[in-house]
Amino acid sequence: MRLVIARCSVDYVGRLKAHLPLATRLLLVKADGSVLVHSDGGSYKPLNWMSPPASLRVSTPDEADVELGVVEQWTVQSAKTDDRLIISIHEQLHDTSHELGVDPGLIKDGVEADLQRLLAEQIELLGSGFSLVRREYFTAIGPVDILARDANGATVAIELKRRGDIDGVEQLTRYLELLNRDPLLAPVRGIFAAQQIKPQAKVLANDRGIDCITLDYDAMRGVDDIGSRLF
Repeated sequence: MRLVIARCSVDYVGRLKAHLPLATRLLLVKADGSVLVHSDGGSYKPLNWMSPPASLRVSTPDEADVELGVVEQWTVQSAKTDDRLIISIHEQLHDTSHELGVDPGLIKDGVEADLQRLLAEQIELLGSGFSLVRREYFTAIGPVDILARDANGATVAIELKRRGDIDGVEQLTRYLELLNRDPLLAPVRGIFAAQQIKPQAKVLANDRGIDCITLDYDAMRGVDDIGSRLF
């Protein structure tokens, strides 16, 4: 990864044309061939960029550009199209390179599989007397996340989502319709559980007799000190 801070202007030439006037910017040159032009604003999104595969050629500017103050010109050529990113550098303020190595990739925390495992281990969060029947209870239209029994021995189907919306309620409704055809399980009621549940999903769930439960993922995995909270 090469990081260059420079006073530069940038032109994109190809299927479309775009121009960035002279200003101080951060230029990122990655090992995969991509080149990105960043400002100090705009969050994570670059002002302009060239996606890989691409090649970078550094050249001496012509006389006309030298008169304008250009000391170096980068031409980033796409390998698949005629598109080019032309960076005219007037002054380099910083230039450094770092070997980052192979990145292991993003490991998501709090995915639905984690919620399912934790809730199965802490099934009492659904209510006193609840017991686990099994995780991933198979049906003809897909697996129910958790099948449990309440304190009265009645069957309960639980659908888990990180963020609960109407689609999740519809999914649980289809499971309930199918499960209630089984005389060994019926009557089966539903619980829609998520870290966040949208208001529209709650309204639909209540209309269909489905209970909604909001899960505190941090508390479930033991990293949230509930006793130290102010609210």
